[in-house]
Amino acid sequence: MKVRNLWMAFIALIIVGCSNEENEYIPIVTEEEDPIITSSVFQETFGQNLDLNNLANYANQTIPTYITRDNTDGNAITDAKATLGRVLFYDKNLSTNNTISCSSCHKQAFAFGDNDDVSTGVNGVTGRHSMRLVNARFSDETRFFWDERANTLEAQTTQPIQDHAEMGFSGQDGDSGLADLLTKLSEIEYYDDLFQFAYGNTTITEERLQECLAQFIRSIQSFDAKYDAGRAVIPNDNQDFPNFTAQENLGKRIFVNPPNQNGAGCITCHRAPDFSIDPQSLNNGVTGVFGDAGASDFDVTRSPSLRDIVNNAGVLNGALMHDASMGSIAEVINHYDNIDPTGNPSLDNRLLGGPGGNGQNLNLTNDEIAALEAFLKTLSGTNIYTDEKWSNPFIN
Repeated sequence: MKVRNLWMAFIALIIVGCSNEENEYIPIVTEEEDPIITSSVFQETFGQNLDLNNLANYANQTIPTYITRDNTDGNAITDAKATLGRVLFYDKNLSTNNTISCSSCHKQAFAFGDNDDVSTGVNGVTGRHSMRLVNARFSDETRFFWDERANTLEAQTTQPIQDHAEMGFSGQDGDSGLADLLTKLSEIEYYDDLFQFAYGNTTITEERLQECLAQFIRSIQSFDAKYDAGRAVIPNDNQDFPNFTAQENLGKRIFVNPPNQNGAGCITCHRAPDFSIDPQSLNNGVTGVFGDAGASDFDVTRSPSLRDIVNNAGVLNGALMHDASMGSIAEVINHYDNIDPTGNPSLDNRLLGGPGGNGQNLNLTNDEIAALEAFLKTLSGTNIYTDEKWSNPFIN
């Protein structure tokens, strides 16, 4: 009995805490319960927009079971590093003159694309239209940029920073280099808080910038579209969705069916249900160069997801194609309706128009073009445009 009473007293002491000589209560606080204390600079910079004690959910977001493609490749999303990535994404200190951030060209209001035809940098403009980053994670294609020059999203994230025109840290022709950026960031007090929180120390490297920026970008997802509501009920894109109009279902059939079965075969390159680009895709017949009518660009073989081409009000999230040459979905469909392969050595063979190689001629009617456009608009969600976890965390 005495042993039992001593054991119960010990348990009670663990539960309620202990007392000092003056019988004052001293609570037992475990290490997990210790609050994260940030600097005054951190609090002045972010205010209520960023709370390291209550992180947004980046790592465990709901992803539909039918979405299976993923190019994470060993850099799994964590709330801590994605939070750091969010700050880096919006921080204008990542440009040489503190005027440009990643978010300057990839804006939340436009599905993380740009409503300008080409984006303004510290020393001019981008050579191509800035593509939307929505659902960048959900693709078998691991290469990034329109010409796929970056082997991974991680490699992509610091290339604009090191571009002379975009963010300026090129290390060439009098520009500061990436080492100068790392030094610059190490002297900003809120990064001491963030890197200590994410990594356990304050060391800043390019690899860490890439890791965190890529985690934040991969966290940006959009699966609350009208298409998703239908796909959750009907697990087959070849069947009509009950929540679609007749026009939208017709458009879906045109998207899915090949040209020899009264369709356009769009799905062969833009693969449902994530609508990501087939990694084997070549040029789509658009070879223009923005601002130079006489030039040609045959190196473009990448495309963003077809998700959120328009916003939830049906308005385009910026011009279409790498050269911003198309201002409507109908214009894009008309392009694919009649493709001339002449003079294009990089044209995807699926657009050659069959054995004769004379170019694709789909002969779509006006009603079919309208239906295909209506279907593409069902791929747009709502949450991506307003969710605070993807918004600018800086107060000013």
